[in-house]
Amino acid sequence: MAGKTPRTSAKGAKKSATTKTAKRGAAKPRLLAGGNPQIAKGYGEAPVQAYIAAMPGWKRDVGHRLDALIVRTIPGVHKAVKWNSPLYGMDGEGWFLGIHVFTRYVKVAFFRGASLCPMPPGESKQQHMRYLDIHENDEIDEARFTAWVKQASRLPGERM
Repeated sequence: MAGKTPRTSAKGAKKSATTKTAKRGAAKPRLLAGGNPQIAKGYGEAPVQAYIAAMPGWKRDVGHRLDALIVRTIPGVHKAVKWNSPLYGMDGEGWFLGIHVFTRYVKVAFFRGASLCPMPPGESKQQHMRYLDIHENDEIDEARFTAWVKQASRLPGERM
């Protein structure tokens, strides 16, 4: 076998890459189209905080602020990251709100937003959903946002 180099098995290469990543520390999440962080599906506080920490630039501050407002309004709210978006919901009742990063704004989706009073301004192709788009220099009306969160948490949630 002169002149041939030994092949590394796929398992060995994967182990080597994992070891290198562990030595360097946790790798930064990849940003998808529009700057949306790619975070593995997970339930609880940790994946949501990982998503927020990976939000680029000014959007990170918006993410922290929205998360704090939701938690303050609904103590014990359940959290998860699915489809690269943080979700908020009630135990056993489904999800009432989701967040997603786009190039120029952060989108808050109220899954039953058409039932909120007043309705969030962003229309959807889906009958019950409404959106709130937050741009870089927008002021968040905390009273209105927390009223929507409170109302949304009392409605039937989405099963995802």
